[in-house]
Parts: sequence; C-alpha cells; structure tokens
Amino acid sequence: MSKQGAALQTYNNELVKCIEELCSKRDEVNRQVQQEEEEKARLQHDIRILTEKLSRVNESLARRLASRAELDRTIAETEAAYMKLHRSVQHYWN
Repeated sequence: MSKQGAALQTYNNELVKCIEELCSKRDEVNRQVQQEEEEKARLQHDIRILTEKLSRVNESLARRLASRAELDRTIAETEAAYMKLHRSVQHYWN
C-alpha cells in the first residue's frame, strides 16, 4: 500500500503543479487581454477624434472649393468683360 500511496502522492503533486502552471499561464493571458483592451479603447478614442477632425476638414474644404469655383467664375466673367471693353476701345481708336 505504501507504493500505491507514494504513487498517488506523486500524481497528486504533478497535478497540483500542472494546475499552478495553468493558473500562471491564465494570469499572463489575462494581463495581455487587459493591455489589448486598453489599447483598443485608446485607438477607438483616437478614431473618434480623427473622425471629428476629418469631418471639420471636409466641411472646410467644401466651402473653400465652392469659394474657389465662384472666384474662378468671377475672374472668367471679368476677363471676358475686360477683353470686350478692350476690343471696343481699340476699335474706337482705330
């Protein structure tokens, strides 16, 4: 019986050691999960901030593009009127 008792104690000790190793691995994985969850939260915050900034830039860009287009039209109309006036004055002086 003492051989069986010794064998049982050895198995018991090995089982306890395996459980402790598994707990240690679980603790490490849990630490990694927490780090990644924190990183995820930071990234989501950064995405929110950047999305808001992108929206503001897009709105500003749209206004500036419309302004530029209006200025292009005004310049074209002014140049056309100037050329017409210039031709008219030259015709008058010739």
